[in-house]
Amino acid sequence: MLVPNTIFPIFALLLLGRLLKTYGLTDDRFLAMSDRLVYYIFFPAMLFWKIGGSGPDQDINTGLCLAGLTGVILSFLVSLGAIRFFKISQFAAGSFCQASFRFNTYIGMAIVLTVLGEEGVRHFGILAGVVIPVINVLSVSVLVWHSGQELVFREKTQYFIRALVSNPLIIGCVAGFLYSRSGLGFPVFVQNSFSLMTSVTLPLALISIGGSLRFKGLADHARLSLLAAGIKLVLLPAAGFVLLTFFGVTGIAFTVGMIFFALPTSTAIYVLSGQLNSDTDLAAGAIMISTLLSFVSLSLVLLL
Repeated sequence: MLVPNTIFPIFALLLLGRLLKTYGLTDDRFLAMSDRLVYYIFFPAMLFWKIGGSGPDQDINTGLCLAGLTGVILSFLVSLGAIRFFKISQFAAGSFCQASFRFNTYIGMAIVLTVLGEEGVRHFGILAGVVIPVINVLSVSVLVWHSGQELVFREKTQYFIRALVSNPLIIGCVAGFLYSRSGLGFPVFVQNSFSLMTSVTLPLALISIGGSLRFKGLADHARLSLLAAGIKLVLLPAAGFVLLTFFGVTGIAFTVGMIFFALPTSTAIYVLSGQLNSDTDLAAGAIMISTLLSFVSLSLVLLL
């Protein structure tokens, strides 16, 4: 019963988000504001709390981080090869590439917290903090490269550096890890405050993701969306299993790694594609296909 008990609630909230948007109980303004609240306040606070309270004796699992980084870079390279082999247009290349290796942090955290608890959250938070900067570098690089505009490259590189340094998820993860080194822990009233404040994080994030799912362009971009999903949800988990074994990752960290590799692509690819002049219709289709098919990939991983 592990799979239905874990996966069904996640996708039920995604569906709820879609239904709320369809019937006008939420709108684009609400979804944008909830995204901002989750991204800038609630999720960084959760990462800081979960990692910061883990204690100074909890070290970073180097093998897990190396496997995650290697897997992301491998998917990135495979997607570049697919762009050339299938002659994907310059306009679509950036969106397609992103869809092949970016991951949905919120869905990952929800599953890890449900299945593995506090220890799993600590591993996942640190892994996310390590791979997110690399993913951002790769995403912006491929988008700028295929835009063919030098001026855009200079401007967006500056934007990227500012965004990377001020990334709330990275800040929350790093601050939590540094605080955990102090061994101070959190007083009960602080624990309760964080618990109450962050209890809204994952439900709000999942409802927002569901409401943001778009059917626009899905039929016209089904082939490329499926190809990107194949790289993200088939090739990456298979390679991830080999990488985690190679780097000697076991136990909870191994399960965290496999969940990470089986996650759907990030909804952020739609926003970044729009900012850097790539195909947003393809991005929307890829997000939809990847999210739906991740039910299978995540179920298989949990069955392992």
